Amino acid sequence: MKEKLIYGTWYLISLLPFWCLYVLSDFLFILIYYVFGYRKKVVLQNLRNAFPEKSEKEIKDIAYKFYRYFPDLIVESIKMASIKPEEVIKRIELLNPEEVYQYTEKGKGVIGVTSHYGNWELSIHRLSLMMDVPELIIYKPLNNKVFNNIHNGMRSRFGAEMVPMKQILRHIIKLKNHPHISMFVADQTPTYQDSDYFMEFLNQETLVYTGTERIARLMKFPVVFCEVRRKEKRGYYSCKFTTLVVNPDEYPEHEITHIHNRFTERIIKEEPAYWLWSHRRWKRKRRN
Repeated sequence: MKEKLIYGTWYLISLLPFWCLYVLSDFLFILIYYVFGYRKKVVLQNLRNAFPEKSEKEIKDIAYKFYRYFPDLIVESIKMASIKPEEVIKRIELLNPEEVYQYTEKGKGVIGVTSHYGNWELSIHRLSLMMDVPELIIYKPLNNKVFNNIHNGMRSRFGAEMVPMKQILRHIIKLKNHPHISMFVADQTPTYQDSDYFMEFLNQETLVYTGTERIARLMKFPVVFCEVRRKEKRGYYSCKFTTLVVNPDEYPEHEITHIHNRFTERIIKEEPAYWLWSHRRWKRKRRN
């Protein structure tokens, strides 16, 4: 009952036109930034640690731009509940889908990698509409089952299959001999049980997932990065695919993990305001 009530409210909000949702976003910005100061200490400390070379003014400018964009991300994600396919296609421009097709048309599986950058949520819909092969979205389940079910229901509207992280291998092996794409959001914060590998990321020692690399090496699938960039016009994005690795078994252990994290790092450094700085990315520290 609770889930139906929350989803019903969410769905009704999603029916509002974009211009109306952005009025709501402007109001949310005032609440989040000026009234509640949502995770301001976390955001500012993350930025200071990531960019020690920047002045305090530059850090605060990036933080302000992040908070200005963050409510847009919220309302655009709500819109996923009812948005029409043609609207998704209009708002997310695919720059080079042939980068993925070159593998799937040969019957191969693809390991897709993206990050918490731009509107990674809406890009799930765009990828679903682009692909005529199975699309697996690998996700970390939320502690709140109600919101977990609501999010997954919206994400899978156009055919994507939501796969919990701990069930990845079973699903991918099932599709081993069929073209498909498995999408990983590679800048999640792993638990100590999920990973023990640290690398430097944004100037900090960071615990990182190695699952993307392990699956790619095991299945011998190419690794393709999905880069979502925000355009100047509000609510519009571009999506560019870049092959990072063609033959995973040619790389030493952890090299593929470094490659896709370095790629993510470069994108963030170019336009830092659109990464999820409120995320407690560095809460895990190396243990003796």
